Amino acid sequence: MANEGKKIRRIALLTSGGDAPGMNAAIRAVVRTAVFNGVKVLGFRRGYNGLINNDFLEMDSRSVNRMSARGGTMLYTARCEEFRTEAGVKRAADNCRYLGIDGLVCIGGDGTFRGALELSHYGVPVVGIPATIDNDIGCSHYTIGFDTAANTAIDAIDKLSDTMQSHERISVVEVMGRHAGHLAMYVGLSCGAAVTLVPEEPFDMERDILDVVREGRINGRNHFIVIVAEGVGGAPEIAHAIQEQTGMETRITIIGHVQRGGSPTARDRVMATRMGHFAVESLLKGEKQIVVCYRDSHICSLGIEEALTMHKELDRYMYRVAKEISI
Repeated sequence: MANEGKKIRRIALLTSGGDAPGMNAAIRAVVRTAVFNGVKVLGFRRGYNGLINNDFLEMDSRSVNRMSARGGTMLYTARCEEFRTEAGVKRAADNCRYLGIDGLVCIGGDGTFRGALELSHYGVPVVGIPATIDNDIGCSHYTIGFDTAANTAIDAIDKLSDTMQSHERISVVEVMGRHAGHLAMYVGLSCGAAVTLVPEEPFDMERDILDVVREGRINGRNHFIVIVAEGVGGAPEIAHAIQEQTGMETRITIIGHVQRGGSPTARDRVMATRMGHFAVESLLKGEKQIVVCYRDSHICSLGIEEALTMHKELDRYMYRVAKEISI
């Protein structure tokens, strides 16, 4: 395996976990930066499954032409139960050694980084790139895919708002965010939602929803948007309770996996490109066992073990602003 002072001749990359718009832009940046520096690149398909089963393709500059504009991931992604076992990790590490891989770039979220950390224990130099629409990686202020997912949800909700206003209805909209409410909060604030519910904050139906609607009606408001993060759960029940208690016709919309797709925004393309470039340069400098981060407007890196101990709290200021200007 690679070590400090050894010339990097071949690197590999994979995408793992949930897909995020901008992953392809990161792949493109990794491949082209490596090729520019005379380094060969292997792309493993379907995440750690590909690493275990030697399912890979050789990549060059032409193989990633025009990939920045495409959503999803050209290398595919999948969960891998075998990689959760010691035998599976060892098999993957042995394959890296057999193929002469001097560094592995892993694009994904916390689960992806934990897998990379396990590989590093077997001597595989790894670099993680944060890509998840939830923006919930503690070590990085931004993750690839967040901006595109937010804009997709905002576009859908703006259209819903038009028809809700026409019929004087309430719309309960579920957006992604199983364990974190960063996406829901950002979307709710952008759309002027009357209520935004997130997993980090318990809510009271009467105080946090019904009273807001009643106060809004008194002030002349005739339609409302209620954003519910996926992890809060019970969106249909919330919609039913609102209609029963207020008498206003209420509809539920689950935006779902459409938030993962689509052509990435300029921000996601640029951020992914910068992170991919940084990842390869880090390997060329002999750095390993790191995660690429965006902190204080700069691309930097942290040790992967330290990165995995960090937790991102909900932005309390944004949460307060959303509540104070909701009516």
